[in-house]
Amino acid sequence: MAAPEPDPRPGPTSGPTSDSEPDTGPGPGPDTPPGTAPGPAPAARSGPGLGFGSGPGPRPDTDADSDTDADSDAPPGPEPLTVPSMSAGPDFGLRPWEMSDLPLVREAAQDPYIPLITTIPARYSDKAAEAFVRRQWDRAATGHGYPFAIVRSRDRRPVGAIGLWLRDLPQGRASIGYWMVASGRGQGVTRAALRTVTHWALHDLRVPRLQLFIEPWNTASAHIAEDVGYRREGLLRGWQQVGDERRDMAVYGLLNSDGPADGRAVAED
Repeated sequence: MAAPEPDPRPGPTSGPTSDSEPDTGPGPGPDTPPGTAPGPAPAARSGPGLGFGSGPGPRPDTDADSDTDADSDAPPGPEPLTVPSMSAGPDFGLRPWEMSDLPLVREAAQDPYIPLITTIPARYSDKAAEAFVRRQWDRAATGHGYPFAIVRSRDRRPVGAIGLWLRDLPQGRASIGYWMVASGRGQGVTRAALRTVTHWALHDLRVPRLQLFIEPWNTASAHIAEDVGYRREGLLRGWQQVGDERRDMAVYGLLNSDGPADGRAVAED
């Protein structure tokens, strides 16, 4: 798994990666029908040129100013996004989160690692799981990223999550994180999902740089990232809080200008 973006609250790839599920958006909001992300649909964006070449992209939130005139000149915050549904090959698909995904949250909550580096509740309750799903909707509605549930095609069962997070998009980079529950591992689903989101981000959204953060012991996730075309760039010491301790993270990067990886076009397929 690639770890989630850092969660502001205390507190994981065929375990999680360190950018798999950030909790930077607002808390639970009103229930919203599944499908596209909640929020003002006419302003939502999911197509090419996400801040690069065809219009302004999301900007970081700015502090409120007590002066009314100054407020009117302040740059806008991130715009709402629409989370698309996409095929990840013949066996898996990606779609927005739905309230019907509570069984996936329950299974993830029982994993010994996923709750450590995501905001999956360590102690499952329907209320906590519903709040988790609403947070995924809020992230898209507030322009912070694209959270996807990973679904098995043959039975429509959700088996994991992957997200494209845009906090650093004004600097020309975004991060991807993912996690997979035990029942979804060993089926190629993580590789298919990562390849799909990577290709979409680089070629449709035209993000200049993507990055993953993976704990050094997590060789399975590192092999998946490298197979998709990511290159290990270094070790970030004490980068992220995981449970009760700060842990090192290896950073993996991929540029939309990178050449072929292992004789294959970067993020092909």
